[in-house]
Amino acid sequence: MALFGTNGVRGRLDVLTPGLAFDLAASFATSCAGREIALGRDMRLTSPMLHSAVEAGILSAGKDALDLGMVSSPVAEWALEKKKAAGLIIVTASHNPPEWNALKFVDGKGIAISHERGAEIERMALGKKFMRSEWNHVGRKQEYPNAATDHAAAVLKAVDAEKIRKRKLRIALDFGNGTSALSRPVFESLGCEVTVLNEKIDGHFPGRLSEPSEPNVQRLLKTVREKSADFGVAWDGDSDRVVFVDERGSWIVGDKGFAISAKKACEEAKGQREKVVVTTVATSRCVEDACASLGAKTVYTKVGAPYLSEKIVELGKKVVSGGEEVGGVIWPGFSLAKDGIFAAAKMCEMACDKKMSELVAELPVYYNAKAKPEAAPEKKEAGLAAAKKHAEKSGGRLTLIDGVRIDFEDGWAIVRASGTENAMRIFAEAKTQKRADSLMKEYKDVVEKAMES
Repeated sequence: MALFGTNGVRGRLDVLTPGLAFDLAASFATSCAGREIALGRDMRLTSPMLHSAVEAGILSAGKDALDLGMVSSPVAEWALEKKKAAGLIIVTASHNPPEWNALKFVDGKGIAISHERGAEIERMALGKKFMRSEWNHVGRKQEYPNAATDHAAAVLKAVDAEKIRKRKLRIALDFGNGTSALSRPVFESLGCEVTVLNEKIDGHFPGRLSEPSEPNVQRLLKTVREKSADFGVAWDGDSDRVVFVDERGSWIVGDKGFAISAKKACEEAKGQREKVVVTTVATSRCVEDACASLGAKTVYTKVGAPYLSEKIVELGKKVVSGGEEVGGVIWPGFSLAKDGIFAAAKMCEMACDKKMSELVAELPVYYNAKAKPEAAPEKKEAGLAAAKKHAEKSGGRLTLIDGVRIDFEDGWAIVRASGTENAMRIFAEAKTQKRADSLMKEYKDVVEKAMES
């Protein structure tokens, strides 16, 4: 029974039960070298219940619990570092539908626990091999109710607040009924005139679905136009994903929001001899191209937040930016978290000098095409093997850390086996739509033929 996915353990209540949450929390606490484990939660209906189970698991293992209460994921990860805790458990299913929930685990170095690293925690939980304290050695609970306020103060200190206040930006904020609503004071403290949508924190997600995709944020696009806002921002349920809307009400795909941030980070580090940007193999090449023009090298990882934080820690201070295509942006000088709140505050800083549409126009232009052919679980390996064999003959640059990615001068393609569906994911990007369509069809045909045999 595999529990850990790309980033933690996730499922509906029939899978992620309070009993399992207790066992996982006790196992994680047992595996942590230090004494204090931080924990926080989002606003989902099952989160208070699972939060209580997690707290009980930590305490029963003889470790102390530092309760952050209801906070966004980036606030929780920032608090982990500030308080020097031995680890962190966040109860949140991020962008998933309301009936889902999850436990995300972060170690004392700020690195999220991946599928591979979670295997030992999973083994301990399923085998009930965790610590069980006697009545007089159970852990103690402390609370840190000011985590969001302290994080906000740190954000204000880390951006050019005076510059933003003088500009008096007009921005539209779509909180999506999630924990990002707790960050409204950040933008008001920056002197922004804010128009808010879906501000009421509600685990039913009555305003829109949690994922801030283009179809889900149409009301924000309309609001930006109606209010003549400088730009708009939308977050997912736990604030680790953030997307932007330009002053014309046009949605900016997550890759481009990250590319704008990464480019800014490279500009700020112009005196640094070696600059590195870390991103996943599924991210647009516009990031690599934009940052290469500023002397930065792009390093690719497997898809998922844990692999980003692992690589950033491995490479150290040479890393100036990290992120992924779904709207995750990491400013490593501030935190190892995908911090959608800090990313939005930095975007305010950038919007003081240029319109959002101008920042997008400065990025290299790519067109894309995608396909998701059905694939039985036992056929996925055959599809990947065929894609690899075909790519090896193509003359392109291969990256094999997560599926098969092949880069050419004028574009690239990737073939990955879906981890959540009986499907293969094929994505192509190129300087022209015709080339993107051609690349996608080429690899789709290769994969489908292999899976049919």
